[in-house]
Amino acid sequence: MTLASMAIAQGAELNIQAEFKPDPSNPFFNKFENKTEPTGYCFFYPSKCQANNMFSLRTPIAFNSKHPIVAKHTDPRQGAIFYIPTEWRDFMVTHSQTGAQETVRVRIVGFGSQYRVAPDDIRLLVNDGLPGIDIGPAHRMMWGVSWNTPPGNCSGYSDTVSYNHIDFTFFWTTPSQAPCQKQAQFKIPRFRYNYLDFAYELQTPNPLKMSTGSYFGNITYTLGPNEDFDMGDVMIPTDSLLSLNFTLNVQHTLKVAIPPGGNKVELTPKGGWQQWLQKGRVPEKIYRDQTVLISASSRFKMQLSCEQMMGDTCAISNGSHEVPVDVLVSMPNGIANDGDSSAVSRKPLSVTTAQVFKSTFYVDNRASSLHFEIQKRHVEEMLSEQGNYKGNITVIWDSDL
Repeated sequence: MTLASMAIAQGAELNIQAEFKPDPSNPFFNKFENKTEPTGYCFFYPSKCQANNMFSLRTPIAFNSKHPIVAKHTDPRQGAIFYIPTEWRDFMVTHSQTGAQETVRVRIVGFGSQYRVAPDDIRLLVNDGLPGIDIGPAHRMMWGVSWNTPPGNCSGYSDTVSYNHIDFTFFWTTPSQAPCQKQAQFKIPRFRYNYLDFAYELQTPNPLKMSTGSYFGNITYTLGPNEDFDMGDVMIPTDSLLSLNFTLNVQHTLKVAIPPGGNKVELTPKGGWQQWLQKGRVPEKIYRDQTVLISASSRFKMQLSCEQMMGDTCAISNGSHEVPVDVLVSMPNGIANDGDSSAVSRKPLSVTTAQVFKSTFYVDNRASSLHFEIQKRHVEEMLSEQGNYKGNITVIWDSDL
């Protein structure tokens, strides 16, 4: 079978995973972490990829010449030329349960491969079939300059190069959406790129605005002449499509801790009952501010559930008479009102309407306050009645929005 007659396969798929999990030691780091094991360039040179915030994968996609590459061809598309999709591209990821969608951006920032000349030793191709030249100079003679020197619109890394008498391994970065090309100085009967390495950069959504769970999405690139990955008119890919399947896992924290005894709330006036007992002065209110420790990294809602209900709030009763209890909440810095991002200070809670809050950064074991209050006119009613007033009020923190 000749290279020109090879069939184009349906497509190749690669899976990319990223994860967000709040880190108490770094609460302001609100980004996804790429959990995909690198292959190709970043596997061999991890420090360079980390320094440039890029990741790489190797695909088995090869490119084969459909006819010989002519020496000193004048049309760049008849030789070694590379158009790489370097621009940012958007695609949607969808929550597996809720259907909520977020935008992810990806761009290709580098590529590499291993070219192969055939059927002869490169030293014979550049020296009229005669031996007597070293392999390294022969590769340079083929292109007029070392392949390790990237053409104008690409850049490269010198430590990525390896070669033998038929192969040359390379990796170039692609800072702009423009072709990179090399001109063969000698005829190459058959030419091949043995695989496709590519490096990519991601821009992920703010995980603090996303729900716990998994989001899935994909983006597909085309390969071949005048497609996304375009290696000219001579080099034909073994696959015409490259699909990147993304999974974004969000693992939020919402934890509430009430100090010992904090589940029993006794409402008293400021300064105690002395003003009432000694002077008959009705307190402006009776209240209790209860500290609650909260850890949160996402949006959540709060609502009341009551044993006894009056209007939109809960009540306590002496058995025959009941009075409403106002329940309010104050949050630490890092948790804001969902609508306008304002600070949460004495926000009323109700039975019928949930109040939604959001994390502006990860809050870990910080103090918030629940305010329980009965206002003066109701305190006056209570003082004219007999018996102890009591009731159960349940405060609900819920991350399921």
